[in-house]
Amino acid sequence: MSIEKIFYGATSRGEDVYKYIITNKNGLIAEIISYGATLDKLYVPDKDNVLDDILIGFDDIAGHETRSDYQGMTVGRYANRIAKGKFTIDGKEYEVTHNEGETCLHGGGEFSHNVWRGIIVDDNKVEFSFFSPDGSNGFPGNMNVTVTYTLDDRNALSIEYSGVSDKKTIMNFTNHAYFNLGGFDSGSICDHELYIDADYFTPIDADSIPTGELKAVEGTPFDFRTPKKIGENIHDDYEQLTLARGYDHNFCLNKKDDNSANVVAYDEKSGRVMEMFTDLPGVQLYCGNFLDGIDGKEGTKMNQHAGFCLETQVYPDSPNQKDFPDCIYDAGEEYKTKTVYKFSVK
Repeated sequence: MSIEKIFYGATSRGEDVYKYIITNKNGLIAEIISYGATLDKLYVPDKDNVLDDILIGFDDIAGHETRSDYQGMTVGRYANRIAKGKFTIDGKEYEVTHNEGETCLHGGGEFSHNVWRGIIVDDNKVEFSFFSPDGSNGFPGNMNVTVTYTLDDRNALSIEYSGVSDKKTIMNFTNHAYFNLGGFDSGSICDHELYIDADYFTPIDADSIPTGELKAVEGTPFDFRTPKKIGENIHDDYEQLTLARGYDHNFCLNKKDDNSANVVAYDEKSGRVMEMFTDLPGVQLYCGNFLDGIDGKEGTKMNQHAGFCLETQVYPDSPNQKDFPDCIYDAGEEYKTKTVYKFSVK
């Protein structure tokens, strides 16, 4: 195992951004940058042991600053959407940033578009820290956050999140990597095979806000309990798919033991397999439905369905949905969660 820190570039505000490169004994490489604590590149061997970067994204800081749809970024304070940009804690209403119409999306982008402080913890681990002041984007509490990336010799990349606030508040962090197991320049992910261990998903309205219903996947295009290609039903004439131009929905994960994956993705052409494990109750499957030819790595265009996201999370709009998992933390209470992506071939 080895880890290296190098200068990545400077932001438009003149802040230095660093890249941390972790390499395991099998040659798998994870590159994380301090801007947004972003998973920037991930080189994974295929069935012929050829390494490819399997994340769509950018080659420089300008791309992350000006063209990003959260590619690889850490997201918070509240990942996903909060309806009307409002929520109530103990009878007090808070209004937070509206950055998608009336909706607050991804906490207003605060975690994603700031520079974090990186510390090398071990030869395979780097920890990023960030301070969010009370009232930032309207959220209550001074908050200290850490995100820790660890790459092991089993080809597993773990992302651990921790947050503590000095006021009662909501928390829900995630990573927004867009995966393409064929490589960032290999085109559509619609031929990827996907398994999601979820009996229910949360339907949305025209503003992509959950209706509050937990709908059974049985008999719908959202049933991935038997592996199928992402593209098999993605453009079906089905209201939930029409609303979002494809999959952009939260799946209610079944409880698993630590040795069973919640999600498995497979690309037959490259042979790459990615298993995802999480202790969170939900995962947002987003398939790049609104990518529209963004300039990406090595001049590659990021078009619709160029990558898929597996954003582990508490359900969207949980602060306003009484039957959704709790996301409110008392002052001093630690938010702590972990998601793992493990790679192999077949």
